[in-house]
Amino acid sequence: MSVTERLYWYSRLIRLDKPVGTLLLLWPTLAALWLASGGVPDWKLLLIFSLGTLLMRSAGCAVNDYADRDFDKYVKRTAERPITSGKISGKEALAVAAALALISFALIIPLNTLTKQLSVCAVLIAASYPYFKRFFAIPQAYLGIAFGFGIPMAYASIQGLLPVSAWLLLVANVFWAVAYDTEYAMVDRDDDLKIGIKTSAITFGRFDVLAVMLCYGISLSIITLVGLNNGLGKIFLLGIAAAALCAFYHYVLIKDRDRMSCFAAFRHNNWLGAAIFAGIAFDYALK
Repeated sequence: MSVTERLYWYSRLIRLDKPVGTLLLLWPTLAALWLASGGVPDWKLLLIFSLGTLLMRSAGCAVNDYADRDFDKYVKRTAERPITSGKISGKEALAVAAALALISFALIIPLNTLTKQLSVCAVLIAASYPYFKRFFAIPQAYLGIAFGFGIPMAYASIQGLLPVSAWLLLVANVFWAVAYDTEYAMVDRDDDLKIGIKTSAITFGRFDVLAVMLCYGISLSIITLVGLNNGLGKIFLLGIAAAALCAFYHYVLIKDRDRMSCFAAFRHNNWLGAAIFAGIAFDYALK
């Protein structure tokens, strides 16, 4: 295999062709940076956390594919992933993940000790997530912690501590992740039942659509509470309203449990996250 071909398969391994996953991590992290800084985050922090989000999501994808290498071959959507299809070895995938994690850690060297300590927790959580699908009934909740750990890190980097707002936003992110990743899991439910993988779509059963909508409602309610407690106003609430409309659109997509419609709903969560962040950023900017 040529160097160009190998780089291509590495890019597929870390999902550079599917940026929606990175954006699902980035929006709540950016929202936390804005809230923690009162709307004026340092541009260096923006750069560090944006690059760090991309790198850690990419590393997480490599670890996930390594952990699922013996399961992916039985799932229609994942059968051609780089490791499963034999284009990349498991050792190569782990090496890529380690390299990306080290680069990500190098980015936060200038930051305070608390942020560095939290980064170690973030790596451990991201690396262990794929194995939760073996025994945890709702692994999407654990994914929400992994995808939302940029929130406490953002607060720590700016304020040097972890206020209640940071933890509330993390909880909100857990509920949001359960919502969008249940939509994702609804796509693979039949395959996952055959191979014994646990997902929220299987756990919720016929109440899956109801559970998704309840999770959206709880997440948006918590974010609204945090925003109002931080002095945000009408523009922020417009962003929340836009996010709520996105959630309703997702209901329309998933109510009949069509595979491709559920996948479309999952991907559309990028716009839900963007709406919340835009409401926060513009509210601060126009004060």
